Amino acid sequence: MSEPVRFVSRGQVVTVGPDVPHTMTVLEYLRLRLRRTGSKEGCAEGDCGACTVVIGEAVYGRLRYRAVNACILFVAQLDGKALFTVEDLADGEALHPVQQAMVETHASQCGFCTPGFVMSLFACFHHGVTPDDESLKDALAGNLCRCTGYRPILEAGRRMFEIAREDRFTAMEAALLQQLGQLKRTRMLRHSTAAGDFLAPRSIDELIETLETLPDGESWLLAGGTDVGLWVTKQQRQPRSIVYLGRVAELQQISDDGHAVTIGAGVTYADAFAAIESLHPDFARMVRRLGSVQIRNSGTLGGNIANGSPIGDSMPPLIALGATITLRGRAGSRRLPLEDFYLGYRKTALAPGEIVESVTVPKPGADSRFAVYKLSKRFDQDISAVLGAFHVKLDGGTVREARIAYGGMAAVPARALRAEAALAGASLPDVEAAVAALAEDFRPLSDMRASAGYRLLAAQNLLRKFALEANGQRIRLEAAE
Repeated sequence: MSEPVRFVSRGQVVTVGPDVPHTMTVLEYLRLRLRRTGSKEGCAEGDCGACTVVIGEAVYGRLRYRAVNACILFVAQLDGKALFTVEDLADGEALHPVQQAMVETHASQCGFCTPGFVMSLFACFHHGVTPDDESLKDALAGNLCRCTGYRPILEAGRRMFEIAREDRFTAMEAALLQQLGQLKRTRMLRHSTAAGDFLAPRSIDELIETLETLPDGESWLLAGGTDVGLWVTKQQRQPRSIVYLGRVAELQQISDDGHAVTIGAGVTYADAFAAIESLHPDFARMVRRLGSVQIRNSGTLGGNIANGSPIGDSMPPLIALGATITLRGRAGSRRLPLEDFYLGYRKTALAPGEIVESVTVPKPGADSRFAVYKLSKRFDQDISAVLGAFHVKLDGGTVREARIAYGGMAAVPARALRAEAALAGASLPDVEAAVAALAEDFRPLSDMRASAGYRLLAAQNLLRKFALEANGQRIRLEAAE
């Protein structure tokens, strides 16, 4: 039996019936069904931020506000949540502090991107902490302004807290939390439309049982939608069923036993950030470059792993740290090293009906040196040309054990096994034998991001950089970073 999707907007429960296709995006729904045209479509792939909206969700008895890209978020993902759009902010003729700050600092030029910037700042406003310039830039890195008006927009981000520290939404939080509590589900959402079904299991057992009932090749697993959303908006694909992992309780868990961190496959990058930073600050810095705040609020570490892209940024550091993944199916769970999960281009070791349940990452020890370097044409939110991750264990200045992994160098994220063997027993920073071995480990391809020659030379130089830094020298590649 089909059930409606329910979410809260403007203090009212919105009910979405079967006339809304299961792959309709929130942006389409806002503009075409609700006629709220403030949110704009600039790219339809989560890059420009013009479509930014804010999602409110009950977390530990408080309302959490997060900016997301409406262009790659499906309407059914709003179930049980609150939606805030740019039209909601003003109270009659009275502007919201964010809007007032934008006016006072002359932060809008052509205006097309302005609603997205306003909503990103609105989410910042509700974080409860006055942002410094670095965190403001991070919050706005997913919003592009073609008029190059970033300076006054950053000024508006500072000014909004001078105007007010709270808004009318703060006063309404208790009532909103009560509404959201009434929308909470205890069993799977099944939203059936003429175009297909959207299924949101609540437990991992319910998820596995659901997958067994669906025809092979006609269903998609949806975690954050930062890749799957593009299959709809760019490739115009339509699955028969979407199975959403965002409500499976067991996939949202993070644990730390002191020696390793285990992150559930449904945990977003935003929620996993502190755990990733506990592994190593370099890993956390890479995640900050992996995607904008909007992308990190939606995308999941497990989704990036399961997707198996050769240029997925999270896999090389995970492989270098010796991560293992847990797969779950009807027969139970099994574990394997992450590097063994990738069998070929976009091919993984998942058996029919299996899912990625979690990833477990050992913490580097006191005798370890670890680093991640990303080379891309743009610093923020760009796909890597080459990403290198390096992890060595030392006896004094001598390498006892090495794990080196690259993205962008092969059909899958892969270890540089010959370079690792050449590095074992070497004294840092003397790594030229390992550098030469990289030419045997990889035969990279040329594409729009980089030539094969550039990729190999860059990979070699990143290994040299790591060796120097692990030996106590600090090297900055200004042109690359």
